[in-house]
Amino acid sequence: MKTVAIVPAGGKGRRFLTTGRKKQFLELAGVPIIIHTLWALQSADVIDSMVLVVPEEDRDWFGKEIPRYGVDKVKVIVPGGEHRQDSVWAGILATDEDADILLVHDGVRPLVEERLIENTVRAAREYGAALAALSVTDTVKLCNPDGWVINTLPRDNIFLAQTPQAFRRDIIVSAFEAAYRERFYGTDESSLVERLGWPVHIVPGSHLNIKITWPEDLTLAQFLMRRT
Repeated sequence: MKTVAIVPAGGKGRRFLTTGRKKQFLELAGVPIIIHTLWALQSADVIDSMVLVVPEEDRDWFGKEIPRYGVDKVKVIVPGGEHRQDSVWAGILATDEDADILLVHDGVRPLVEERLIENTVRAAREYGAALAALSVTDTVKLCNPDGWVINTLPRDNIFLAQTPQAFRRDIIVSAFEAAYRERFYGTDESSLVERLGWPVHIVPGSHLNIKITWPEDLTLAQFLMRRT
């Protein structure tokens, strides 16, 4: 059994609001965010290798810097596409066909814990498809486009999706092929699998596993890293 991690690391025009720099290159403890993410996957015994998907203009940087940081599980670096879905598909196509589990993890979720990676892979092996997700603690309101509340949703059944997301190879490949045939673009890999009617199992996520999107996220990540 073999598990390959696919890591989309930045799309077109994805730059941090306050600095103009791409998020994956911002530093935590003096090291680029993407390197922290790769270190986390590198240290997980369940991950056999990685495919890194990057903007074409950044391939040289990654090719030079990854060995310097001791990340030897990255076997392939491929250029991404117009959308995240296109980038993940490029990563899937670059994996070895003997990889039975494909795991996708955002390049800007640097604090993912090894236990969460392992639990997600284990669930994918058992159920075929799994993702990390957090239960909602706030009250959730459904609103119309004009900002008026339509309804209050029962939060017991609402979860916030994270990565990693892991799938049996045949399931995720079928899901992507169907999405492209039908010209469907989803916001995550799980949504493509759900369209096929395949059940996706939720693995309890982690509040440490934040995605660096806003300046406040970077500040929080720096604080969390100092604590851990």
